[in-house]
Amino acid sequence: MLGRTAGGIYWMCRSLERSENTARLVEAGSRIALSRMLDGESAWKSVVTTAGVRQSYDDRHREDDDGIVYNHAQVTNFLLRDKANPSSVLNVIDSARQNARMVRTAITTEAWEAINESWMELNDALARPIRETELPAALGIIRRQAALVRGALHGTMMRNDIYYFARLGTYLERADNTARIIDVKYYTLLPTVASVGSALDNVQWEMILRSVSAHRAFRWMNDTGSSASAIAEFLILDERLPRSLAFCASEMVANLELLTTEYGIDYPSCRRARELSERLQNRDIKSIFDVGLHKFIGSFLDDNIHLAQQIETDFSFSG
Repeated sequence: MLGRTAGGIYWMCRSLERSENTARLVEAGSRIALSRMLDGESAWKSVVTTAGVRQSYDDRHREDDDGIVYNHAQVTNFLLRDKANPSSVLNVIDSARQNARMVRTAITTEAWEAINESWMELNDALARPIRETELPAALGIIRRQAALVRGALHGTMMRNDIYYFARLGTYLERADNTARIIDVKYYTLLPTVASVGSALDNVQWEMILRSVSAHRAFRWMNDTGSSASAIAEFLILDERLPRSLAFCASEMVANLELLTTEYGIDYPSCRRARELSERLQNRDIKSIFDVGLHKFIGSFLDDNIHLAQQIETDFSFSG
C-alpha cells in the first residue's frame, strides 16, 4: 500500500477516535464542575490542560477584557467548535472526512457513508454554542456517531493492511486519551496529598471511570469496593477493558505484527510497541504508585508519542 494511503487511513481513524475522546473529556469536566468538588474555573482548566491545548486556549483568550477565563461556555466552545483549535471536534471530524475522501477507494461504501453522515450530523449539532443544559445531548451525539463509524468499519472492512492501519490509529489515539484522563485525576484534580484515600479522592476516581465508560464494567469485576488502587489498576493494567492502557498497547502490537507479516519486514515501530506493552504486562499497580502515577503516565505518553512518530517513519506516511 502507498504510504500516503496508509497515512490517510491511520489519521482518519485517529481523528474519529479523538472526536469521541474530546467529548469524554468535556463530559468528565462537566461532571466535576457540577459536583462542586472543585470550583468551576479549576474544573474546566483541568480539562483544557488534559486535552493538551492549554497554550493554544490561553493564546486564543489572552486578549479578553476579563483575562483568561475557564468556564463552561468558553472551554466547551473551544474544544467542540472553535475552528482556531486544530483538535476541536468540528476540526477533527472534518479532517477525518477529508482523509476518508482521499482514501475513498480503499474503504467500503458503508464506511464512507458512516463518516460522511457523522460529519453532517456533528456540523449540525455544533452549529452554535452549546448551552449547559444542552451539553449532555450534544456529547451523546458525538459518541454515537463515533460508534456508528466504528461499527461500519468493523462490520464491512476486509481484514487486511487497510484494516490494520485503521485499528492502529484508533488504539494509539485511545491510549493517549486514557492516559491523559488518568493524569488529570492525579496531577490536576486532587488538591492535596492528604486527600488521597478520602471521600473526595474516591468520588473523583468514580468520575474518571464514567468518563471512559468503565464504571459498570468495574462494578462487575470488583464487588468489594472502589479504592484508588483498584480503579487505577483497572484503567492501566486490565487487558479486558477496551480502553485500558494495557489493552490498547496489546492491540497496537497485534496490528503492527500483522503488518510485519503482511510486508515481510520487522519494523522498528513493532519492536517499540512490544517494549511498551511488555512494560505494562510486567507491572503491578503498587510499583506504579511507588514510582508516582503522574511520572508513570508522563513516561507512557512520551513513549506513545515516539511510537506514533516511528510508525509515520516506518510506513512513509508523507510519501
